[in-house]
Amino acid sequence: MILLRNIQLDGAPVNLFIQGRRIHRILPFPETEGLVADETVDCAGKAVIPGFINMHTHAAMIMLRGVTEDVPLHDWLSKIWEMEAKMDEEFIYWGTKAACLEMIRSGTTTFNDMYWFAPFARQAAVEMGIRPYISFVILDRFDKAIAEKQKRKCIELYELSKEWDDASHLAMAVHAVYTVSEEMILWASQFAEDHGMKLHIHISETEKENIDCRKAHNGLSPTEYLDSLGVLGPHVVAAHTIWLSDHDVELLGRHRVNCVHNINSNAKLASGYRFRYDDLKSAGANICLGTDGASSSNNLDMLETMKTTALFQKAWENDPSAMPLHELMDAATVNGARALGLDTGVVREGAVADLSIVDIDNSYFISPGSFLANLVYAAHSDTISSVIANGRFVMRDRVVPGEAEILAEARKVLKQIQ
Repeated sequence: MILLRNIQLDGAPVNLFIQGRRIHRILPFPETEGLVADETVDCAGKAVIPGFINMHTHAAMIMLRGVTEDVPLHDWLSKIWEMEAKMDEEFIYWGTKAACLEMIRSGTTTFNDMYWFAPFARQAAVEMGIRPYISFVILDRFDKAIAEKQKRKCIELYELSKEWDDASHLAMAVHAVYTVSEEMILWASQFAEDHGMKLHIHISETEKENIDCRKAHNGLSPTEYLDSLGVLGPHVVAAHTIWLSDHDVELLGRHRVNCVHNINSNAKLASGYRFRYDDLKSAGANICLGTDGASSSNNLDMLETMKTTALFQKAWENDPSAMPLHELMDAATVNGARALGLDTGVVREGAVADLSIVDIDNSYFISPGSFLANLVYAAHSDTISSVIANGRFVMRDRVVPGEAEILAEARKVLKQIQ
């Protein structure tokens, strides 16, 4: 049992006991109720928050950071796909380890990934100690031979995933309506439904995507097209959802879709920024946050994502009350847990112990302002001193085990795409 002694939770000092992978007890400091810990960590000058849940990323794409800048999405994709063709399993393994290193150092304990060589990405994340949702990615480019090969590979991976423990999960991913045939969208959707899997997909990331979809599918937007195929539902994780009509918003809400906002990537690629948070929430959608891949965002820092999200919402809505702090925190934590069916994203007794310990003994937190305001608008992720995932430390005092080896090996495999 681990005791986090004298740690601030919602402004009050508590003793927080972790047993196994769960939060066992939370007691007012200095009470212990006679509980005996195997390890006691003095947390004076520290606060505890839930670990962040990055609901949309392409983790190993961290290796392509900065290679293509100042271009729109579809030009950016062309360059990225050219470089991805040179990747192999080792590249993805070390790239995912490097991504996990960056996510841990900024407080992320779960990530929902959409990238290649899924078993190797999963292995890397599990070894790093954080929880991956790893997708098998469907991207057939309307080629029947590719489609049949991907079906076989998907079935093989699903059978392999039966051997995984509950530290990782397999999801299905459809890249987008402009890269995947209708046949494969339907096949992937049915496969996900039959096997109780989440379905991860890009939807309405750009205006061009919407225009092209309406031309190709009798005036239907991507959301309307997917609805006509019977694809939408509460198991769907829809990344981006920027270019939405009122009808799109209504459909996403009615089907309880999990909509993931990726403001840094969307703004940087000039894909869009008017994420209809209030409308989607009112319609019934579950709103989450993600960084997207680090070659477009350009990092995996969820705390930075939270700040940018709030600033853009307030600016484009012309309303300083837009995206209040408690809702922003939920979007970065518990809403993602809800989307993935996980008992985490909160600091309460019985929940899985996915936690970040924040150093508040510094200038960022010296004012009497609210802790969340200071965390989001003033502090940076380097104030996160330690991270606990699944009940065990994956970072202590800013030290992540194996960091030097990860960086060295990542630099080695980078040579294959240069």
